[in-house]
Amino acid sequence: MTTSDSLRDTKIPTHEAVTIPAVGFGTLIPDPLVTRQATRAALEAGFRHLDCAERYRNEAAVGNAMQDAFRAGTLRRQDLFVTTKLWNTNHRPERVKPAFDASRRRLQVDDIDCYIIHTPFAFQPGDEQDPRDAHGRVIYDSGVTLAETWHAMERLVDEGQCKSIGLSDITLEKLREIVAVARIRPAMVQVESHPYLPEWELLDFCREHGIVLQAFAALGHAMEPNLLADPVITAIAERLNRTPAQVALAWAVQRGTAFLTTSTNPRRIQENFDISTLPEDAMRQMRDGITTNIRFNSVVETGVPGFIPRAG
Repeated sequence: MTTSDSLRDTKIPTHEAVTIPAVGFGTLIPDPLVTRQATRAALEAGFRHLDCAERYRNEAAVGNAMQDAFRAGTLRRQDLFVTTKLWNTNHRPERVKPAFDASRRRLQVDDIDCYIIHTPFAFQPGDEQDPRDAHGRVIYDSGVTLAETWHAMERLVDEGQCKSIGLSDITLEKLREIVAVARIRPAMVQVESHPYLPEWELLDFCREHGIVLQAFAALGHAMEPNLLADPVITAIAERLNRTPAQVALAWAVQRGTAFLTTSTNPRRIQENFDISTLPEDAMRQMRDGITTNIRFNSVVETGVPGFIPRAG
C-alpha cells in the first residue's frame, strides 16, 4: 500500500497490477437527480473512485455527473476508477456480456475499471430484478454456478474493456472456492465491514492473494447500535478534533482496506473525504477497546441487499 501526502490519497495495488483508490464514493441513492448532484459534489470534493451498480437503477445519473466534469475540463476519464456490478438475474454466462455492455452505455464510458458480481446468489433470469413467487419468496436460479459466472467475467477482461473483476457480499468460504478455480483472480472483494465487523480473517486472506477488501457500510449505515456513537470512537474523535466518521474511515484505510461512503450532503461528503492518519495508540484502542460485533446487512445469507428497497 502506498500513500502520498495524505491518507485520503492512498491507492492499494492488486495482484493484477491495478491500483485501487482506497477512498470511494458509493452511489446507492434512490433519486437519479440527487444521485447526479451528490456524485458531482463527491468529484468536486476529491473522490476518484465511484462505486455503481445495475441494481441501483441510477447508472445513467452517475454517467451524467462524470460527463459534467469531463466537459468542464476538471477531470479526465483516466483520473477516475469506476466500479459497477452484475446483478443476480444476469448470472448465466450468456447474460454477463450484455449486462456489462448495458452498464457501460448507461455510465457513458468505454471501459470499466472493476466489474463485480453483486452477490454470489443467482436469481431467476429476466427483466424483473427481484423475482418472487406467489408467496413472496425469492426465485433462485439453480441452473448456473458461481464458478460459471466467474469464468464469463474473466472473458470480459480478455476482451479488454474490463480492467479487473471482483466479488461482493461474499463469505470467506465462497471466496476461497472462486480463488481456487479462477484463471483471473478477483482484484477486489466488497463486503460489509466497519469497527463492529472488522472481518480480520477475510482481510488476511485478501492480503495473501493480492485482493483489495473494500468495506461498504463503513460507517454502519446509520443502523442501531450506532457505530458513530461508540464511546471508543467518540473519545478518539474528541481528542483528535475530528468527527467520529473521520476516525472510522481513517481506521479503515490504515488497516489496509478500501472503503465506500455515501451521502447526499455536500458538507458531509467533504468531511468524509478529509481524513488523515490516526496515531498508533488510537488504532490500538479501536482494535482492543471495541467489543461490539454485529452485521447490519443479511445479504450474505440471501442475496437480497438489505440496504436497497424492493421495487414497488
